[in-house]
This record gives sequence, C-alpha cells and structure tokens, in this order.
Amino acid sequence: MKTSTLVIRTPEGIVFSQLLAGPVTRFLACFIDQLCIMAALTVAGMILMRLAAVGFGFAMALYILAYFVISIGYGIFFEWNWRGQTVGKRLFRLRVMDVEGMRLQFNQIVVRNLLRFVDSLPFFYFVGGVTCWLNPQCQRLGDIAANTVVIRNAFVSEPDLSQLLAGKYNSLRQFPHLAARLRQNVSPVEAAIALQSLLRREEFELVARVELFAELAAHFRSKVEFPAEALDGVADEQFLRNVVDVIYRTRPDAPTGKAVTVEQI
Repeated sequence: MKTSTLVIRTPEGIVFSQLLAGPVTRFLACFIDQLCIMAALTVAGMILMRLAAVGFGFAMALYILAYFVISIGYGIFFEWNWRGQTVGKRLFRLRVMDVEGMRLQFNQIVVRNLLRFVDSLPFFYFVGGVTCWLNPQCQRLGDIAANTVVIRNAFVSEPDLSQLLAGKYNSLRQFPHLAARLRQNVSPVEAAIALQSLLRREEFELVARVELFAELAAHFRSKVEFPAEALDGVADEQFLRNVVDVIYRTRPDAPTGKAVTVEQI
C-alpha cells in the first residue's frame, strides 16, 4: 500500500518523517522540466543550423550529441547544484533525497538521471509513471536504482527559537566565515533532524538522549572544522544548539515565528 510519508529511524529509535511527493505532482514538475529541456534544445538547434552549410550529417551528429548531453545533463546539473531540485521541482516544492535521510551523493543523481530513458519508455514516462504509482514510496525505476525518493516541502511554522536558544552563548559565531560554510554544507533534512532532536529532547530517555546528541554532534563537527577555542568545554547538546542557531538564524537577533521552508535553510 502506498504511503504518503517517508519514515526515517535513527539507531537510537528516534523517528522522523518527510512528506512524499505523489505521481501527479511529480508529473507536473517533470512537464516543466521537459519544457526547459525543449527550450535548450531549440537554442542548440538554431546554433547548429549554421553548421548545416558545412555538412548536414556533421550538424545532425552534433545535435544528437547535444540532445543526449542536455537531456541527461539538465537533471544532473540542477539536482547537484540546487541540492536535489530542478526548475520544475522548485516550482512545485519538491526535492530529491536519499531514502535513508543521508546527504544526496553525486553518483545517486547520475544514476537516477541516466535511467530516465528507461522510465520514459515507451512514451512520456509511462514505465516510470506506472512504477511510481505502484511503488510504496512513489519511486520510479531511477529512484529505486539510486536509492532516492522525492519529497514535498510543506510550509511550516518556525518554532520560537528565542526560547529554545535563550541565554546560550554561541561560540561558533566568533567565526562567521566558518558558520557560513556550515550553513552551506548542511542539507535541509540534516537541519530538520537537528532541530527536531532539540525540540523533542525531553521525550528521550537519558541514555538515548546522550547517545543521540553525541552522534549528531560528531556528524555536524565533521561538516566544518572549527578552531579548538570554539569547541572546548562545549557539551554535545549545546554544540547542537549552536549549530541550529547558526543554520536557522543568520543573525543572532533574527525574528522568529514566521513561516519558513527548508529552502530557506
């Protein structure tokens, strides 16, 4: 039976969920992407028409090569540089992510886009659409091979960070260039997990809480190497508070309580 959410379980038994994108929304996003690809191919065709005078066969060979590069390269380029989004996915608030909630890898993006040709058989994504409709996690063949899913980013209300982080000195803000790099290196899913862990910390048993924050702190410390003076004496849970403060509040006095989305992270 098809589910509407992706459930991610940590080794400590903590559960997080993401909304899965449905076949209809994915089809609409794909339609927009196909329009973008067709526009790029039209421009390429107009440029290559000038070579037809030199040799029609040569111009056609270049166009076929351009068709392959643009059709496949479009998705790879945007999904890698826009962190799992293309033009169509951004318009419909969709995002590609690893099925286990890990950071999306370049090889996953390449695999899912190379298999678009198979998913598009025999005409306009029929195989991919049927597979997506029948798959419990709404995955097409490219997603299954790459171990990815497409999620839907809903508008959420930002928690009151002034209360969550009140009275806590953030040593990471002493190094603004490293803080900016941290914001850049953390994915929306990772940021959401860190925030939810802090919001739900009182629900965890003491041992599970210590283990969870130790694992999360180690993960985020690996993102950016801060100087020792920024980390000395900072407990794992406090370090995670500092990380959330840096990610969600670009300024210490940034207003809270407004509607935000994961694209703003």
